[in-house]
Amino acid sequence: MSILSNQLAQFQQKLMRVMKQYDVLHRENARLKKELAKKDVLLTNKETLLKDLQEKLDALRLSTGSFSEEEKKQLGKKIKAYVKEIDRCITLLDAMPKK
Repeated sequence: MSILSNQLAQFQQKLMRVMKQYDVLHRENARLKKELAKKDVLLTNKETLLKDLQEKLDALRLSTGSFSEEEKKQLGKKIKAYVKEIDRCITLLDAMPKK
């Protein structure tokens, strides 16, 4: 019975070590998840700010007329895409039953 008792005691010790390690890793995982969530929010905010600044820069360039040929082509493509989307929306609105 002594061998069985020793084995049981060793098993309990190992189990306690594993449980402590699990607890440490669980807390670290929770901390890392919080940190990742904060970074995601920060990244989203930075992307929004970058988009806003890019739009302001485009508006400034448009007002001053300082576009390169490539930028003019890209602006033309954007305008065409906007017009296409507006036309699509108008078509959808026209297709709706009238009350």
